[in-house]
Amino acid sequence: MTAVPKAQSIKEFSRHDKDTGSPDVQVALLTRRINHLSEHLKANAKDFSSRRGLLMLVGKRRRLLDYLGRIDASRYTDVAKRLGLRK
Repeated sequence: MTAVPKAQSIKEFSRHDKDTGSPDVQVALLTRRINHLSEHLKANAKDFSSRRGLLMLVGKRRRLLDYLGRIDASRYTDVAKRLGLRK
């Protein structure tokens, strides 16, 4: 994971210029980390501490998406569609 794609994700999902903490951005960054860890676990199946970390990240992303769905359903569907989380 490099800084360039992270900055690109922040820029793509931010709601204004200095936005780095909105649920949209947080979900996008968590999705990047989840995808990275999933690839790692495909090659290292016995890395149980990373697996636990992955499950914790998935739970955190789920809670953020639930919150986003409660406060603004259109933002939820937009973020989920752009990240490929829901079909």
